Amino acid sequence: MRVFVAGGTGLLGRRVVQILVARGHQVYATTTGPAKLELLAKLGAGPVVMNGLDAESVRKAVAAARPDTIVHQLTALAGKPDMKHMDRWFATTNRLRTEGTDHLLAAAELTGVSHFVAQSYGSWNGTRQGGWVKSEDDSLDAMAGTAAQPVMAAVRHVEKAVHETGGAALRYGWLYGPGAIDALVDPVRKRRFPVIGGGAGYTSWVHLDDAASATVLAVEKKTTGVFNIVDDEPAPASEWLPHLAACAGAKPPRNVPAWVARPLAGDVPVIMMTEGRGFSNVKAKQELGWELRHPTWRQGFEEVLA
Repeated sequence: MRVFVAGGTGLLGRRVVQILVARGHQVYATTTGPAKLELLAKLGAGPVVMNGLDAESVRKAVAAARPDTIVHQLTALAGKPDMKHMDRWFATTNRLRTEGTDHLLAAAELTGVSHFVAQSYGSWNGTRQGGWVKSEDDSLDAMAGTAAQPVMAAVRHVEKAVHETGGAALRYGWLYGPGAIDALVDPVRKRRFPVIGGGAGYTSWVHLDDAASATVLAVEKKTTGVFNIVDDEPAPASEWLPHLAACAGAKPPRNVPAWVARPLAGDVPVIMMTEGRGFSNVKAKQELGWELRHPTWRQGFEEVLA
């Protein structure tokens, strides 16, 4: 197939490019400027400069590549993670998931692209009703009134837009792997990432390599619908955070009451650690034939931080 990867130089995007190329597909991958064109060429892709927020730039890039499938991996997270001000931290990524998605879908329609695969998010943000682990039939939490509300609105936009065009939206869990977990490990080692409340809130994780392999399967099978791309073990913060600390050679995390954490860290970390809902990967494994190299974060954290 001819595959157009929008966002081919990110930690996940470059892995998707590598697997697609290795499996014999003709890949075109984008970057925002000339600095990373050589990287894309070394990965075996046709390098493309594209501004995902410029409709004309997107139209020209897609038209020149004439792909069979578009893979939307555009994000723009920069600087230190800031969950207290998640709306600011994700501001450009939110635009890429709304305006950028619309630009790519419009270009796909004009060019006659037959399939579309887009990045969504499903880690701790399942609806906070009922059980702790959610399927694709369960809705995402709107996080109304918190700094995560615009982030979740953008994710819902991706899923709705992709559904309407018969594509696939992949709800990646919390991504970890080389380069993806450093920003979390540093505060954990400094004991600045505590367990909040009882740590009962669930989170789902997925290794970068497993997320990439699921994405390639969605491309090759021309899959439609929503898929939770997470590992086999959604778990409460009271379990995964101490294990992460141990793997990082750090002291056990502190325990902080929710009422103390909220003014310091904001509502989002408190909700994540006390009420978060994880996700099930049953559908992805059954319909994609997905086999995980890192079926649980328990061994995954150990390997990454060894």
